[in-house]
Amino acid sequence: MTARWVAHLPFTAADLPAAQQFAGTLARSLSFLSEVDAGETTVSAEDAQGVRHRVFCDLPLDGGRRCVRRVGHDGGCAARRCR
Repeated sequence: MTARWVAHLPFTAADLPAAQQFAGTLARSLSFLSEVDAGETTVSAEDAQGVRHRVFCDLPLDGGRRCVRRVGHDGGCAARRCR
């Protein structure tokens, strides 16, 4: 089994929602790479890196799929295929 790693990439944002938007856009732009697990994307303040905020819902759904919508979304979940 291949080990999983986390890349820490500091950036600036006005607030938590803006940070989540940036991180979500970045994760989706790299999701064509099989090594990237975009659903597990989180953000944290630089001085509180132990407090992570999810970007995507990523709840498990029927058929081995997971929700691709943003955390805290309204309405039902939308599925994507698991890798």
